[in-house]
Amino acid sequence: MMVGSVWAALLLSLTCISAFSLLSPAWFQTPTFSFGVLAYCSWPQGDSWNQSCEIFRSLDDVPDSAWKVSAALLLGGWLLWAFNALLLLSWVLAPKQLCPRRGSGKMPGVQAAAVTTTAAGLLVFPLGLASPFAKEACGASSVYRSGQCQLGWGYVTAILSTGLASLLLVIRWPHTTKAQGRTVRFSSDTEKIILMPEVSK
Repeated sequence: MMVGSVWAALLLSLTCISAFSLLSPAWFQTPTFSFGVLAYCSWPQGDSWNQSCEIFRSLDDVPDSAWKVSAALLLGGWLLWAFNALLLLSWVLAPKQLCPRRGSGKMPGVQAAAVTTTAAGLLVFPLGLASPFAKEACGASSVYRSGQCQLGWGYVTAILSTGLASLLLVIRWPHTTKAQGRTVRFSSDTEKIILMPEVSK
């Protein structure tokens, strides 16, 4: 129970951090302008507290096709993270009689899909630096070159949370080994060894 609670808390925290960075308008920034996947802000020179921000309300409003692909991947990855975190949390909070094999099943697969989708979105996003929108903000920007824009905390936070989620995935992935003709499955959530009969091929 304790191990499952820790995993649920960690995954829920990373999901919240990922959502925060996804909504952040500070992925790339100049002294008077910043933009992220779903929002952008501008402010007078030297007065960053007086910001005027706008949100891309749909994918049609996103200024570039690569940017749209990145936004779709990142949103999809976040939804998988949220689903995985809520499912794990429900297993931790549910009575043991309702979920005797809690933690087993497709949980690591869902988390792997979330990490892969999010990482793909993070890699695709800089392709949008070649868009007219980014060029107007960053000057001579191009694919993977930010021109006059600097890397913002929103993008860095998204990268770090994805890296931590992939590390959790490696630690949490069920390990299997063979012992006397049986598959021995070690599950960190159940804190038990599950013996499975060998299937003849």
